Amino acid sequence: MSKVRRFRIKVPNRDLADLKRRLANTRWPERETPGGWSQGIPLSYMQELVEYWRTDYDWRRCEAELNVLPQFVTEIDGLDIHFLHIPSPHRNALPLVLTHGWPGSVLEFMKVIGPLTDPLAHGGKAEDAFHLVVPTLPGFGFSGKPSMPGWNIERIGRAWGLLMARLGYKSYVAQGGDWGSAVTHAIALSETKHCRAVHVNMPLVSPSPAVMNDLTEQETSALAGFQYYFDWDSGYSKEQSTRPQTIGYGLVDSPVAQCAWIMEKFWSWTDSQGHP
Repeated sequence: MSKVRRFRIKVPNRDLADLKRRLANTRWPERETPGGWSQGIPLSYMQELVEYWRTDYDWRRCEAELNVLPQFVTEIDGLDIHFLHIPSPHRNALPLVLTHGWPGSVLEFMKVIGPLTDPLAHGGKAEDAFHLVVPTLPGFGFSGKPSMPGWNIERIGRAWGLLMARLGYKSYVAQGGDWGSAVTHAIALSETKHCRAVHVNMPLVSPSPAVMNDLTEQETSALAGFQYYFDWDSGYSKEQSTRPQTIGYGLVDSPVAQCAWIMEKFWSWTDSQGHP
């Protein structure tokens, strides 16, 4: 059995210095022609954000908050998987595997770790407690980067099953959103002997022909929203899923390119009142 190894984040100072140098030396594009966000993140908004990132943002604070939590790495199917493992102080807590999405990380769950593991300290009941396992998706953050195609959602779902077994959890539940939702669906299909229930905040369903012929007003609105996404909001997904190597050169070399690629989605997908 592969070992579970302790892990601690420590980004080298030279990497942080290189980041600030790249931010300071950004070559900016021309301003968007219509104004607003219809062509992507506006130039003035991006410049303000990058200046904050360069001068005020403190990565070491974020790093310290993560390092307070127990972090580990273990090899599964030839790939190192990074994960948080936060047992509840309540012995009878229910094991729960949480899976993040794109563009995200385990940071998505920082505000719920306390209430889920120790509900008594947050106004809840001991019987509501969970033992948390929070893995990092392959290719994300501090998990290993796949060297060949094949790490699809089904494979990740099976890997999470192996991870839970390795940690000694024979019975558990699973939760996820975005790609974490897809992985959680996969867990429900493959880990039927061990996964008792799942919860997702992005259900993936397709209407049947019978439903399509008798749509409610709400269903019609939902399908119109999906069509809008397909026509106007899915370009990033097409590029990432069909030509990831091509877009990778810009996203890896330029922190501003990566920031813009992600921030536009935070504007579109969060309840930010237009100011993520």
